[in-house]
Amino acid sequence: MTSALDTDGDGERRNVSDAAGVAVLGACAIWSLVTAAVHDGRPEGFLLAVLAVAAGYAAGRILGVLLPVTGPCAGALAGLTLSVARPRLAPGPEIVAPLGHAGATAAVLTLSAGAACCAAWATPVPVVRLGLWLLAGGITVAGAFLGSTTAVVTCCAVLLCSLAAGRMRRRGPWLAALAVTAALVTGLIWAVAGNVLAGGLAGSLTDRLTAHRVDLWRDALGMAHGEAGLGVGPGRFGELSGAAARSTLSDGKPHSAPLQLAAEQGVVGVVLLAAAFCWVLFALWRAPRPTPVVLTAGAALTALAAVAAIGNALSFTTVSVGAGLLAGLATARPLAEEPAVPETRPELDRHLRHGDRPAA
Repeated sequence: MTSALDTDGDGERRNVSDAAGVAVLGACAIWSLVTAAVHDGRPEGFLLAVLAVAAGYAAGRILGVLLPVTGPCAGALAGLTLSVARPRLAPGPEIVAPLGHAGATAAVLTLSAGAACCAAWATPVPVVRLGLWLLAGGITVAGAFLGSTTAVVTCCAVLLCSLAAGRMRRRGPWLAALAVTAALVTGLIWAVAGNVLAGGLAGSLTDRLTAHRVDLWRDALGMAHGEAGLGVGPGRFGELSGAAARSTLSDGKPHSAPLQLAAEQGVVGVVLLAAAFCWVLFALWRAPRPTPVVLTAGAALTALAAVAAIGNALSFTTVSVGAGLLAGLATARPLAEEPAVPETRPELDRHLRHGDRPAA
């Protein structure tokens, strides 16, 4: 039975992380309005993304309290169904892969695989857990069926991380490793855009990423250098980018979330994007859920950050809602006591064997 001290400690941790989230998301919204006012930009799309993340997070917290297993399972099935039934996710011109809709599909499948793995770790029933692992594997196969190599890679990465999470004893170092991974991917994107890599490596990456995408990144980086403080204004990249103007199927985006924020909202925009990601990891670190659930969600969200760094995934409301939903599910405190995972909670097991109450 959970003591009053344990409950108070969990409540205090949630209050701190929730307050940090409100502050970060509020700052993101306010800064977009400031930069839009200065440069006559159009912040509606960015504000919609912030609202979608907040709404998804709130819904995830509620579902995580009431349905810690069924909630993420339903989310995984919904994401899989949506990706298979409507792989483009949004109307508009079909953009040549790997730009546009392909990245959004990979993002939804990655979040779905993460949700299935979270549900697997949350259930005490072995047969149900096996079925949920199979569901996660099926989502990976669906990525191959849809022709998304990115989805296969990211879903496999989430699966492997989730299986390894069962043996993790401390979540802090591994969440820090996820933050470093996201930073390294962003740094690599920045290096490609800045043309600072060695010739052979730069050529290989350009071939895989497509020359058009790299041209968009370089335009975004040029705008960031020219307007480092406030950027050129939300929604104005397409008007000012020569690479976007040359493409008949351009959506007016640079297809990289960090570079888009740098171009349209300046250095502060990039800092706020990093702060939002760090807040999610901080909330996971302080979450009352079992460590495997927390690390699985962190791995899926880090994979999403990597996809968003090289594509346009966060421009799709479905992806933003899904990211917030998974984060909310993994940070909620279920009403029912969750099963302990022996490999991940050695200190608790040691206390219980000696008849002691673990520290709060």
